[in-house]
Amino acid sequence: MPKTKIQMSKITIIITLISIILPLTLMSQPTPSGRRLKEIVAEKYPEGNLLVGATTGAWALGTPTGIIMNKEFSYVTPENDFKQDIIHPDNSDTWNWEAADKWAKHVAETGQILRIHGPIGPQCSQWAQEDDRTAKELEKNLKDFMKALCIRYNGKKGIEYLDVVNETVSTEGLWFYSKPGYGWENPWPKIGYDNDKNRTPLYIKYAFEIATKYAPDMKLIYNQHADYLFELDWNLIKETVFYLKEQGLRVDGIGCQAHFNAGWENISGQLKDLENLVDWAHQNNLEFHITEFSVWMRDGMSSKELEKQAATYKAVMEIMIAKSMNGLIGWNTWHIDDSSGWRNHLYPSLFDTNYVAKPAYYAVQEALNQK
Repeated sequence: MPKTKIQMSKITIIITLISIILPLTLMSQPTPSGRRLKEIVAEKYPEGNLLVGATTGAWALGTPTGIIMNKEFSYVTPENDFKQDIIHPDNSDTWNWEAADKWAKHVAETGQILRIHGPIGPQCSQWAQEDDRTAKELEKNLKDFMKALCIRYNGKKGIEYLDVVNETVSTEGLWFYSKPGYGWENPWPKIGYDNDKNRTPLYIKYAFEIATKYAPDMKLIYNQHADYLFELDWNLIKETVFYLKEQGLRVDGIGCQAHFNAGWENISGQLKDLENLVDWAHQNNLEFHITEFSVWMRDGMSSKELEKQAATYKAVMEIMIAKSMNGLIGWNTWHIDDSSGWRNHLYPSLFDTNYVAKPAYYAVQEALNQK
């Protein structure tokens, strides 16, 4: 139905207001004291062994969130824009590269390093998770998506990393297996298992086979969400890395999602287990990346909780800095500001809802400046 003159006038007014308000919002963004994080990293760690980055979506480019990202970080990770459920959710001829291409253009212009977070894992499309999907269908979808993703972005300026698989292990050293229904579900093991001692799911091997062949210019990361104290989980991942390398496949680093509560560093054994995992990676010629970092404030945003959060940010960053002397380290906060992102009711970010730097920001800044 054609829009009326009144409707068109309202739309024009809204667009005009946005064009006025948004620039004013960007101009009024407070600037933290001290130097920007990326400037400190460039000066203090010129050997390039420490990457300090942040995550958001293509929606944020040009917004206050995106402005902070560009000012503070030389390393970026798009949260969902490269995933299978966005780009190629089924076996049709439909492909959606719009958001991913925006990122490729963005980092080519800004000079930032980008890690593609488009792994094969439980964050897949509803189509893939439907119970009647066959092994043949899933294998085709996986291979078509990974091949197209690698070919499209390999060699592109700034795109240097690829998360190949994610969350392959569930708990107690068991594979994240296929379950009925739809939700946080990993359908890919339906494809089958190899004959090695761990019965490694074939989807892991297929994903690395494709990435090894079609993404020679990217570093390939095996990503996992697990607590450092879950020794059985990490033992299985370590064995899988060796298994993949024995197959002649390339694994350049391990990534760990680290979503912690404020005060995490005070739990007995946690920091030492983190250090041991980083050491294992470097001893085996692997990079180590904290691919998602959060510090939840579960008791609200009091001064005490803010300082507690800052201490956790600083404790982990200090370990990353120390270990960067032995091999490459990547650290990526999964949050930029508390106005957008995941679980913002727990205030996990470096900046608050008004884009003001929190004590956690200055804790990271201080840790980086200590060298």
